[in-house]
Amino acid sequence: MVGLTFDGLTAAQVAAAKPNDVPRRSSRSFSAIFRANVLTLFNLVIGVLWALILIFGEWQDGLFGLVIVANALIGIVQELRAKHTLDKLAVVNEAPVRVRRDGAEREIHPREIVLGDLILLAPGDRLLVDGDVIRSDGLEVDESLLTGEADPVHKKPGDQVLSGSFVVAGSGAFVATKVGTDAYAVRLAEEASKFHLAHSELREGVSNFIKYITWLVIPIGALLIYSQLSNSVDFGTAITGAVAGIVTMIPEGLVLMTSIAFAVGVVRLGRRRCLVQELPAIEGLARVDVLCLDKTGTLTVGGMELDEVLPLRHGQPVTDALAALCHADPRPNATAQAIRARYDAPADGWKAGESVPFSSARKWSGTDFGERGAWVLGAPDVLLQSGDGYDRAAALATTGARVLALCRADRLPDPGDGSTATLDPIALVTLKQRVRPDADETLRYFAKQGVTVKVISGDNPEAVAAIATHLGIPDGHRFIDARTLPDDDPQKLGELLDEHAVFGRVSPQQKRKFVTALQARGHTVAMTGDGVNDVLALKDADLGIAMGAGSPATKAVAQVVLLDNKFATLPHVVSEGRRVLANIERVSNLFLTKTFYAIALSLAVGVAGVMFPFAPRHSTLVNALTIGIPAFFLALAPTFERARSGFVRRVLRFAVPSGVLCAVAVLTSFWLAHRGDSTLIEDQTSAVITLFLATWWVLVLIARPLTWWRVLLVAAMAAAFAIAMSLPFVRTFFALEPGDLAGDLTAVGVGLGAAIIISVAVKLAGTLRA
Repeated sequence: MVGLTFDGLTAAQVAAAKPNDVPRRSSRSFSAIFRANVLTLFNLVIGVLWALILIFGEWQDGLFGLVIVANALIGIVQELRAKHTLDKLAVVNEAPVRVRRDGAEREIHPREIVLGDLILLAPGDRLLVDGDVIRSDGLEVDESLLTGEADPVHKKPGDQVLSGSFVVAGSGAFVATKVGTDAYAVRLAEEASKFHLAHSELREGVSNFIKYITWLVIPIGALLIYSQLSNSVDFGTAITGAVAGIVTMIPEGLVLMTSIAFAVGVVRLGRRRCLVQELPAIEGLARVDVLCLDKTGTLTVGGMELDEVLPLRHGQPVTDALAALCHADPRPNATAQAIRARYDAPADGWKAGESVPFSSARKWSGTDFGERGAWVLGAPDVLLQSGDGYDRAAALATTGARVLALCRADRLPDPGDGSTATLDPIALVTLKQRVRPDADETLRYFAKQGVTVKVISGDNPEAVAAIATHLGIPDGHRFIDARTLPDDDPQKLGELLDEHAVFGRVSPQQKRKFVTALQARGHTVAMTGDGVNDVLALKDADLGIAMGAGSPATKAVAQVVLLDNKFATLPHVVSEGRRVLANIERVSNLFLTKTFYAIALSLAVGVAGVMFPFAPRHSTLVNALTIGIPAFFLALAPTFERARSGFVRRVLRFAVPSGVLCAVAVLTSFWLAHRGDSTLIEDQTSAVITLFLATWWVLVLIARPLTWWRVLLVAAMAAAFAIAMSLPFVRTFFALEPGDLAGDLTAVGVGLGAAIIISVAVKLAGTLRA
């Protein structure tokens, strides 16, 4: 780095340098969206079957082929809409980067960084590119997200810094040596996976359904084709019957409805200035049963106001010391900013020398002012020994105020050994913290929803408890000083976390252990925060939620960012997640009931060697009225249902018996109709009537609770079927021939009987709530 100046690059050098071009985490490219919605196994299977119908059957039986087009178009449009929302919000969420160019400091977007840029660092800054340090003022970098090592690393000029780490203390500058996809963190992400997704039971459940059904379709479809070809003199009729069974087995709309529900959820939350950086994260918060909150910046409004300065020693230059301390830090934190707002520039003679920047682990900062002595400002219970000053600070903390101790010494304490015994207490400083006006109502919402709230803060336990009690958090007065908690007994730690709601003096590493201990006890944990000390816990939590005004590092690791910094947005995130879970479970029940009755029918028909009881056009009509159209409305409807685990098990317990009973009813109706001198179309019409009644009743059960619009929806589907059966040109189009009164009444009777038996089976299974 010989010859390197602190002026940074010139405009000409910037224009010629390699830019920091990396893919956004929050969305995928148009080509990826197109491939995901068009180039699917289901579309291939349906396309082949559609071609067979067009070649060997009648075009009316090929209506199911339109499903390919509809699914692809709707999926692409919805995901592009979500991508537009995410990309727009992601730009807002990108914290500007401070660089020096042409000798002046300026702020630029992360994508405007170029190779060779001189990047300035302050506490909370996330390193977006790799580089070499050229200036360090107590610069400490946390590399735990890359290396797993918990202790911050002190960086000196000449040391290397890596993207993915973040500044926890001090300030400095480095020159970018690797940008874009060459940067260390980007290469790690690409090696692991293109996108890191939050765990989603819903997504995994749907994927498993699709995988197993795909394997079932192959042998059952082959059996059905053989059966139809062996028992039909008309090759076209045989192909039509086989295609009807195979197409019905495929839950072609299930993946589409899941994607739509997630995409619409992203757009809805985007309107509330909530950035969902990982799509399944909205499902995650719906499952959360423990919400860990950091007090500062979450329950209280960011920023503080200096309240009182209370001398403990008379005749000491308290005002001058405070002014000098807060102006000595080139990148002051919120505390220093509050003090700086009260005091102007330091008096003459207060020249700053060696300094120790503030960090969450130390909980103090200090500067040596030469002959004026070394002055330290930090947490009273860290800096003070027992005595009047300590007791007075504890009493002030019980009021909810932020209390700091100002101390003097001949030289600065060693930041490595944590010893502060040589400090002489000079004054206590109190700062006002304002509780968020929306915190009370939001906490009541979580209490009503059965979500346990834990307040985890690095502040004084008494101060944290005062805020918690003021907000009505259950057992808010029962606090624990985290320094007394066991470090080597996770089981004991988990028990204490279950029993208490308020924890103070929690270190960043302890916050991480808290999350792990709660997860070990079977809890789904969400963590909110805005400071650097929250990053590790946010990363390990089931769901990390960052405040929009938080540090860049915090927002980078969180799955959800509240861009407007509104704590009150969280209930809307919960509601959106619950909407997705409850509604996708509903439509999964619909689609998989269809799949299982098709599997049962195909197996029975294949083994018995009889004709398939309906044609593809019949399946298209019934599926549209009992699954396709209702599923679209049910997937997007609001709901207040609590999230429950066991999605896959519950869907199978409903869909398997319901599907098998529908198949038995259809075969019974088809067999009873065929006993006379009826034609194949008349027999199929009876089967279609029974199939509609049975699956329509499944829709009624799934749509519960039957609110006015849901009653209107199921009634409209029944009316549409009645109209289809009444209008001659519709009957002709769908190859329906009702008219044999006895046969039609028998079909209706079988359908009603199936509805009753399905209701009993569902009640015994206990899979649905009324």
